[in-house]
Amino acid sequence: MLKAIIAIIVIAILGALGYAAISPDHFRVERTATIAAPPEKIFPLINDLRQWTAWSPWEKIDPALKRSYSGPKEGVGAAYSWQGNNEVGVGRMQITESDPNARVEIKLDFQMPFEAHNTAEFTLHPQNGGSTQVTWAMYGPSPYTHRLMQLVFDMDDMVGGKFEQGLNSLKTAAEK
Repeated sequence: MLKAIIAIIVIAILGALGYAAISPDHFRVERTATIAAPPEKIFPLINDLRQWTAWSPWEKIDPALKRSYSGPKEGVGAAYSWQGNNEVGVGRMQITESDPNARVEIKLDFQMPFEAHNTAEFTLHPQNGGSTQVTWAMYGPSPYTHRLMQLVFDMDDMVGGKFEQGLNSLKTAAEK
């Protein structure tokens, strides 16, 4: 009986390791919201990293979050570094592309709680009636250790849920 239990455990572990090995080596998480404001009103809230304190869900997780800004105030080269609790971690983001009222691309470098190098992207599409469809996406490589972690933690749910919160807050800020 004990040998059968051990064999089942070993097979389960090998199955999980094998599944992680054949899982995609990249990921993409994205959410979209419609905001009753034109792109010209939304874009500055994304393109100026200092404005993120008004709507980013990660800003509210750690009241003692330490922030520092470098580079230009907004647009390409603007950068934001943070150091926070275990949930927020330590990292840096820098705007790498900025197409006025249409798109912002950001290089994300996480140092803690785990190292990761990803890209975030905001796209703004004007809609009839003066509203804007805003998509917030994050994508990047998914190393084997991250694929193992995804067996336990669903990144689409975790990060996607934060994106939904952020888009709702962005909607509130832009529709004022």
